[in-house]
Amino acid sequence: IIEGITESLPISSTGRLLIAEHWLGHRSDLFNIAIQSGAILAVVLIYWRRLWDLLTGINKPENLDYVLKLALAFGITVVGGLVAKKLGLELPDTVAPVAWALIVGGLVIFAVEWRASSWSESVRVTWAVAVAVGLAQVVAAVFPGTSRSAATIFAAMLLGLTSRAAAADFAFILGIPTMFAASAYELLKMRGNPQAFANEAWGDLAVGFVVSAIVAFIAVKWLLRYIQTHKFTAFAWYRIALGAGLLIFVP
Repeated sequence: IIEGITESLPISSTGRLLIAEHWLGHRSDLFNIAIQSGAILAVVLIYWRRLWDLLTGINKPENLDYVLKLALAFGITVVGGLVAKKLGLELPDTVAPVAWALIVGGLVIFAVEWRASSWSESVRVTWAVAVAVGLAQVVAAVFPGTSRSAATIFAAMLLGLTSRAAAADFAFILGIPTMFAASAYELLKMRGNPQAFANEAWGDLAVGFVVSAIVAFIAVKWLLRYIQTHKFTAFAWYRIALGAGLLIFVP
């Protein structure tokens, strides 16, 4: 449920899962991969018609342009992510870094919303937006608590894609290959550890996958309706309050 709610909302699923493990106990990496995949599957179901139109209408200039920009953002994410892994540029999933990332992210949301309010609404995905969103995904991977959806949506808005709906669409569609690739990468790393598969509670994993997918479907549908008439500032207040609470109350 936690993964399904937070994977696509700009509030950081990593932070929420970290909190959950403090009270509910640690889960395996395979379990976390499964529930993450469930949440992304929900996004595929929501955007299936858009994805189908892009694939079948790739000969249309506007569709080809959109796909190429998605490919650029994804390529930057892959290369940047691998470089970050090689350099060890990843903070530990401990409370303090996540809490500070939540707070800083909340302040960034306020700043981006204030800046975007002075611009006319734009739905055009530029090459600069694609580059910024790709880099934002790398930042989100390096800094737990940043939130991939928050980083990508607000990077897009800051670079001129001021339509919240258009920014969310680009971020969510890009998240499909990104998160499935990340899950596949983690699974490949586990090939040399058959014990991890042998010891897995497959019933729990199946329940987690299904529940995550259902809850994520509801959460994303709600968010897409919400941003039609609301700003993201409520999420900024939530992030700051949660981050401060973690610093004060969680050792």
